[in-house]
Amino acid sequence: MFIETFRVESPNVRYTEEGIESIYNYETTEVVHEERNGHYQWVVKPKVVKYEFKTSTRLPKLGVMLVGWGGNNGSTLTAGVIANREGISWATKDKIQRANYFGSLTQASTIRVGSFHGEEIYAPFKSLLPMVDPDDLVFGGWDINNMNLADAMTRAKVLDIDLQKQLRPYMESMVPLPGIYDPDFIAANQGSRANNVIKGTKKQQVDQIIRDIREFKERTKVDQVIVLWTANTERYSDVMVGLNDTMENLMSSLEKNEHEISPSTLFAIACVLENVPFINGSPQNTFVPGLIDLAVRRNTIIGGDDFKSGQTKMKSVLVDFLVGAGIKPTSIVSYNHLGNNDGMNLSAPQTFRSKEISKSNVVDDMVSSNGILYEPGEHPDHVIVIKYVPYVGDSKRAMDEYTSEIFMGGKSTIVLHNTCEDSLLAAPIILDLVLLAELSSRIQLKAEGEEKFHSFHPVATILSYLTKAPLVPPGTPVVNALSKQRAMLENIMRACIGLAPENNMILEYK
Repeated sequence: MFIETFRVESPNVRYTEEGIESIYNYETTEVVHEERNGHYQWVVKPKVVKYEFKTSTRLPKLGVMLVGWGGNNGSTLTAGVIANREGISWATKDKIQRANYFGSLTQASTIRVGSFHGEEIYAPFKSLLPMVDPDDLVFGGWDINNMNLADAMTRAKVLDIDLQKQLRPYMESMVPLPGIYDPDFIAANQGSRANNVIKGTKKQQVDQIIRDIREFKERTKVDQVIVLWTANTERYSDVMVGLNDTMENLMSSLEKNEHEISPSTLFAIACVLENVPFINGSPQNTFVPGLIDLAVRRNTIIGGDDFKSGQTKMKSVLVDFLVGAGIKPTSIVSYNHLGNNDGMNLSAPQTFRSKEISKSNVVDDMVSSNGILYEPGEHPDHVIVIKYVPYVGDSKRAMDEYTSEIFMGGKSTIVLHNTCEDSLLAAPIILDLVLLAELSSRIQLKAEGEEKFHSFHPVATILSYLTKAPLVPPGTPVVNALSKQRAMLENIMRACIGLAPENNMILEYK
């Protein structure tokens, strides 16, 4: 059974005019290595920590500024939100299609809330806590190309022609602000698009981005802005002592106009200085140590890296299943070809390397979780290939071969072919990243023994489900298994309304 909304009644939950307050007992385990009776042994001790949560229910008017607004992802997301807001429908060769938010975790998935007369009850994911309505988002952003969003949508060749015709009047007046162009960080083939760029030193470019954010906020009268990078994949930046290893060194390097500060890091610096959340949707190492240091000190949300939409999302499900079933993946070969501008940019070796790193690390935690299958330091052979084939456009082809060892020396091979409509998969992920980043900014918590409420850590691990290479605070385990990432996100939101984690035990029926 499906219900639209619900309210929690519990002595541990209180609804006020300002928000929702909850008391939550976090049940976990502590593992220790202790000497007992003359020898060491591992001991697991159940532990309960009482937390208090406060979630503001006052929803802001939210502005979204996209870096790479005129690209396929930016134009597709903007078009999709307008189509939903205006209730647009259009003719395809199959049917009359209505606008929707399919592919969005927050808008199109559900959570189990309990059972009623023996029937499971489900509600929208977005009903757990108040969220900004995506139809109310206000868009802006930057791009190194000055094409308006209507023409950019046509250039992208993602949406049906009938839909494009209806959207054009809404999007013709949307023109990106000049972006930061540094040809050393992206493929040389992007130079022909770069007709809309911010001049000056790196410090002057950061100052201009800050002015752009302030002017956008003033012009649109939004209460809050979130900035998200959906522009070209950059090469990795060199991380060096004295250059970008600390906040002080990074800011000093900015003043000195050091070359090795990437455009994405410049945008991130500007956002952190303005206390504006910044999310990196590409695989490069935007968040150098000095930038993370700056964000932590200023308590500004940062999150990333790289949208997890197609091949990698499948991999984080399948490898988790295989290893969890006691099957040993020994070889994973992943091939992609695509024909959009992302594919063109990735045809350069230095930018492909960024993508290769982000795609390769996705199985690490699942492999290391099973010491029965894998010796210390042992990993599957894992190869990733990406080729640029202009004809296929935004319809990326992903082909994977998983070879595993099974019972008594046997071999099992699974081969997948996945046609990933690249931007149509990425756009709802961008939406979720923005909405969840805004939501996390309204949640405060404190553990038993702490005097004051505080926000989540500025490095937003809560966004991990949506990214290929989750950014985590130093010393925090990286979790890539998709089911664990979703459970983490859902259970944190359940804690905010005093509900226990969904454990699927259903003991009442056992």
